[in-house]
This record gives sequence, structure tokens and C-alpha cells, in this order.
Amino acid sequence: MLVSLIYDDGELIHFALSFALIHVTGLVLWLPARGASAEFHRREGFIIVTLFWVVMSVLSAIPFMVGPHLSFVDALFEAVSGFTTTGATVIVGLDTLPPSVLYYRGQLQWLGGMGLVVLAVAVMPMLGIGGMQLYKAEAPGPMKEEKIKPRLAETARSLWVLYVGLTVACALGYWLTGMSPFDAIVHSYTTVSTGGFSTHDASLGYFNSFAIDLIAILFMLAGGINFSLHYRAVLGLSLRPYWRDTESRTFLIFIVTAVLVIAMTLWWFGEYAHLFEAIVNSVFEVVSVITSTGFGTADFSNWPSFLPVSLIFISFIGGCGGSTAGGIKVSRILLMLKQGAQEIGYLIHPRSVRPLRIGAHVLSPRISQAIWGFFSVYVLVFSLFTLLMMAAGLDQVTAFSAVATCMNNLGPGLGDVALTFASVGSGAKLLGTVAMLLGRLEIFTVLVILTPAFWRD
Repeated sequence: MLVSLIYDDGELIHFALSFALIHVTGLVLWLPARGASAEFHRREGFIIVTLFWVVMSVLSAIPFMVGPHLSFVDALFEAVSGFTTTGATVIVGLDTLPPSVLYYRGQLQWLGGMGLVVLAVAVMPMLGIGGMQLYKAEAPGPMKEEKIKPRLAETARSLWVLYVGLTVACALGYWLTGMSPFDAIVHSYTTVSTGGFSTHDASLGYFNSFAIDLIAILFMLAGGINFSLHYRAVLGLSLRPYWRDTESRTFLIFIVTAVLVIAMTLWWFGEYAHLFEAIVNSVFEVVSVITSTGFGTADFSNWPSFLPVSLIFISFIGGCGGSTAGGIKVSRILLMLKQGAQEIGYLIHPRSVRPLRIGAHVLSPRISQAIWGFFSVYVLVFSLFTLLMMAAGLDQVTAFSAVATCMNNLGPGLGDVALTFASVGSGAKLLGTVAMLLGRLEIFTVLVILTPAFWRD
């Protein structure tokens, strides 16, 4: 509402009405249970997290219906895409949208980036006892027990201080390199959250600025790296934690390798006249895709040879655990590769004992089982949703990339969803909405509450 007042864009009444509807709904939900007091455990944590994201997404769709007059399906898709930091959109003509609507889209991604539940734990100590159940259910990555502070509330506050600090630094960087204050603020929200919503249809390509691209690359990388490493780096005033951490180091090495392969391929096929230009565009797109941000300076779906599909496959890897990025996560991929190599070693030396390690840490068999369990369920869910997308009328390439971009919280895809989801039917949009929520909550958080055993006493 404040942004609408500043720019006098005619949306004030729409946001005021949305505000009233959302808060009346909240009051109706709160009043019956206002006197309840009970300790909750792991089961309640999963229920709260899942319902929190579903209910908040539905409520956040209201301004899109009242203001831009989107249908319920389109508004829900846009809201879920915002909260899950996917960045896929059904809106065409961003350059003509009112500033308050553009700001609202960016703010959704910023709040979703770190996780609304973590924010609630940070600012509402009343959740203290059961807070860890919420944190485990929402925290991205395989090792959810790791905390940077002894108490969960302190951990959440530290994460948000870092998050806000990175956002302010990013906004200043954008502003100093040529963006307007409004564009700088909105893009800082969607860069640090690795969300990818923009205020322009051409995304960051609209600005055609090498300096802006560099700022975006730096802060997309920051959003894709474990925030506990940022905490250690700030405390020690050193960049060493990033290289000492096995996952972060693997993440950076993979980016460099992918950039070299893609840049040389682009140059070889003559997509760009100069190798430097090919390298710059490769760096931006690889970082944007692997961090699941989805910003674009070029339409990679039109790149030659194997490059478009390879970038979609890169999105499956995703960022580091404990980051705002989507995807399977580098730590899981690394551990699966290590265990694969370990199994080959056992074929050569059957009686050898080789503990599974990541860095200096010896991992328990339970973690290994959990990772392979996650991967197998991920593949099954991905396959099912791809078939359902095809049943909804999408061709094979569009269906595959639509599910990939939604489950990996990426944004751009291939085929009919290369730029937006505006042209696909309501059924495919609803499937994409569910896929985004499954990807953001890493599948098990949602699937566990659908099992009969979960509801037994």
C-alpha cells in the first residue's frame, strides 16, 4: 500500500481490500484456537510447515486476483512461484504493471527465500520448545541438525541478519551501477532469495549492463551457498571457509567447469563473435540456473546443440544445503557420487572397510540411506508429474522442462514455457503449483503427511 501511495498507481484500494480480506481470514482461523496451549513435536511440525506454505500461498494470491484480475489458478501459480522462489510467471507485460504489484511480487520471493517459518521462529520466541520441529521440516539440504547457534531462535535471527545485510548490499550495488532505486530494491529481493522475478519482461537483459550482471552473479552465488558459511566468513573476516567446505568448493569447481564447456561450445558454433562475450553470458546463465534464480541476459532455450538441455540438467544439482537455492543440492549429488565410487571399490576389494566421508566428517549409514531415499522418490515424483503434464496437453520437451523448472524452483524452461507459463492450460498450471511446493519443501515434508501411518496415534 505504501508503494502504491508513493507512485499513485491506482492500486491502493486493491491492496487495502486484499489486506482486509487476508486479516479477516486470519482472525477467523485464530479465534477458535486462541486459548489452546500444547507442546508439539515432529509430527505437528510437518503439518504446520506444509499447511503454513499452502495457506499463505492461497492468501497471497488474493492481491493478484483483486489487482491485476488474474484468475484463481493464475493468481495461485504466481503466488506459489513467488513464495517458493521459483520465478516462473503467468504474467506478460511486466513493464506496464503498476509499481506496487511489481514490488509485491519481489517481496513474496524475499520472504520465501529464507523461509517464512524460520522468520516466525526468529521473531516469535513463543515457538521456542517446538521450533526445532519446524526448522527440521523446512530447512533445505540433507543435514538438518546443523545449527550456527545453540538455540534455534538465535540461529534464525543470525540467518536473518545475514539475509537482510546481503539484500541491502545487493540493492546498493544495483543502484550504484545504474538501476533506479525502485528496480534496485525489487531486484535485490529476488537476487538474494534466488527467486528471479524481475520488473521487466527482458529480465536483467533489459539493463544491458556488464556491471549490473556482475553484481547479480556475485549475489546469486551468495544466495546459493550455505548461509552458515557466510556466518563463519563474517565472524572470521576471511574467505577461507568457502574453500575449506567440501560442498562449497565442489559447487564452485562445478560452476567453473560448466562455464568453460558452455562458453567454448557457444564460441565454436558462432553464437557470439568474441570468446569474452561467450564467457560472460555463460557465467551469468550457469550461475543463474544452478542457483535456481532464473534471471536471464540471453534466452538459453535458443542456444545451439546440447546447451539448452544441459542447463536444465544443471538445475537438478541446485545450490548448497542451507541456501536459498532449489534443486537436489550439491551435498546430495556429491555423496551419491562418493557412494557410487565406494561401491566400485568394494567390487575390487570386497573385504575393505571404507567409511563414507564428506570433508573431515564420517557420515552415518542413516544419512546415506536418507539421501538415496530422497533421490529415488524425487525421480518417481518427477516422472509421474512429467506424464501428467503430457496428459494435460504439453509436448514432451515442454512437459519435461516444466516439471524440472517447477520442482527445482528454477523459473525458465524450454518449449512453450521458455519464458512464461501463460500459454499452458489450467491443469498444467495446477500441476506446476504442486510441483513447486514439493520442490521447496523437498518432497518428504509433504508426502509424509499423506501416509496413513502418520495419522495413527
